Amino acid sequence: VRLAGWLKDAGVPVVEPTGSHAVFVDAKRFLPHVDQDEYPAQRLAGEIYVETGVRPMERGNVSKGRDHDGNNYRPALELVRLTLSRRVYSDDHLRAVADGIIRLWQRRNQIHGLRFVYEPKDLRFFQGRFEPVEPASALPGRAATVGGGQ
Repeated sequence: VRLAGWLKDAGVPVVEPTGSHAVFVDAKRFLPHVDQDEYPAQRLAGEIYVETGVRPMERGNVSKGRDHDGNNYRPALELVRLTLSRRVYSDDHLRAVADGIIRLWQRRNQIHGLRFVYEPKDLRFFQGRFEPVEPASALPGRAATVGGGQ
């Protein structure tokens, strides 16, 4: 509850009500500029891991998989689950995690999507490999966007 409170106070979109064992970050609202077929929850989960050392879980398009025609299901929710063991982490631990996620929130417009470079038929959320998608402004022949903003 403390972690969710710190995140909400900073404007980070979390799912409410908050449970006692996990905080869910809404990746669609965190990264609204990332198309769902570029896996915003997977990208955010990776960014959280790099920034904080916490291993979150993507619960969205990567986990849902593809339909029989090979299209992503595009589920209604794109979430990142932060699961916390009871009575293990101090306030300092949780504050460090919150601070890392808040730093990502502050630079969220610099975070872009992912594409599969290896997508197994089964268990793609365990064995798949990704690479970053370059923003359109970085592609040849495109002018770079200046400023970024929020």
